Amino acid sequence: MTPPRLPDLPRRDLLAGTLGAGLGLATLSAVLPARAGTLPPAGQLDARDFGAVGDGRADDTAALQQALDTAFGQLHGGLLTIPPGTYRVTAPLRVETAAKPAGNLTHALTIQGRGARLVSEITGDDPVLEIVSHAVVRFLTVDGLEIQGNGEEGHGLALTCIERGTYLYNFCLRDLVVQGCGGDGCRLVGNLFEGQVFNSYFRDNRGNGGWFAHGPENTVLSAVHVFGCVFGGNGVDGAVLADGAADISFHGCYFLLNQRFGLNADHGVTLLSHCGFENNQRRAGSFAKGDAAVRLMVKGTLVGCTSYSIEYQTHLIRAFLTNDFVMVGCHGGGGGQASGAGLARLQGSGSTQAFLLGTTGRVDDAGGIDLINVGPAAAGRFPSTWNSAGLLQLGGYRLWVDETGTLRMKQGRPTSDQDGQPVAS
Repeated sequence: MTPPRLPDLPRRDLLAGTLGAGLGLATLSAVLPARAGTLPPAGQLDARDFGAVGDGRADDTAALQQALDTAFGQLHGGLLTIPPGTYRVTAPLRVETAAKPAGNLTHALTIQGRGARLVSEITGDDPVLEIVSHAVVRFLTVDGLEIQGNGEEGHGLALTCIERGTYLYNFCLRDLVVQGCGGDGCRLVGNLFEGQVFNSYFRDNRGNGGWFAHGPENTVLSAVHVFGCVFGGNGVDGAVLADGAADISFHGCYFLLNQRFGLNADHGVTLLSHCGFENNQRRAGSFAKGDAAVRLMVKGTLVGCTSYSIEYQTHLIRAFLTNDFVMVGCHGGGGGQASGAGLARLQGSGSTQAFLLGTTGRVDDAGGIDLINVGPAAAGRFPSTWNSAGLLQLGGYRLWVDETGTLRMKQGRPTSDQDGQPVAS
């Protein structure tokens, strides 16, 4: 049986009806034919009621666009289900809220696509699916959707909020697969915060697997947590923190086989916890021309992270630090062509402290940092110059090595290289 289709109403008329005061479900009842002779519960929409077929042959672009527009027009939130199937998409799907306050959406809205696969036939720079907030959008969830790119479109999934005074927060992206797109797999830009990305797979995109960035007009991405996701085989980096964004945490994620870095963070990262990095730097072509799995600037904290390579990945992390840096329980190594791989190459601005505890793997000190390394590999390494911030302290005494190589000790903090008493030379 051919699924019923939405009557030929202009989108503007449809939205006006759904937004009208007191109309809500009554308006939807008038324009949406019900499958099997019944109406869906209030706030629940099904893409098939808009004409979506999902057989891999029909062009479902217009039907999906109408379904998305209607879902975002329901200011009381709700659920849009895209049933299992393969949906051909020949033009970008783009949802833009109205300006606030009319466009404010502060009740939970879920786009559920478990088993639904959007197959892109798009060419050009536009994303396959983009959600743009010009208002306040809260409690948005995109669940279970797969986006299969053809390599000629833009990004796979984009969430954008780049106007001052507008927000998109308390969002959740979960159980997604975005692969084969011409741009980045997932791109989050602007005033997006207090959001989570769960158990998703961003692989084999021509750009980066994920892009997390501040936007224009001082819009800030922050308090974003990424759990159990895979960033692999992408044409540039696995994940990028760009344009000042740093307040992002990755927990239990895996970064592998990316052409450059697994993670590239220009302004630091709040936390990498129990993440793995394997055989990144694919484009290097040799271990001598390779680089680390993580490129980090400014600051960061890593706990329980590991790296391993048999090709061109040289370290778990290469960092230039201007603020304090912490690694706990991390490991870096390799085999095969990468048998010389280590844990970290650290350099700083001259007044930076790096604290490593319980780590294994070679640490290359490139200068400009006070390195404190306590663990099985280092057997306890502390800064040795008299004015180091992390000078070894035993009780009230400080110990350091002066410029002549003599070990010196003083009760209290030393005021010069020759302060205190010689202990050994």
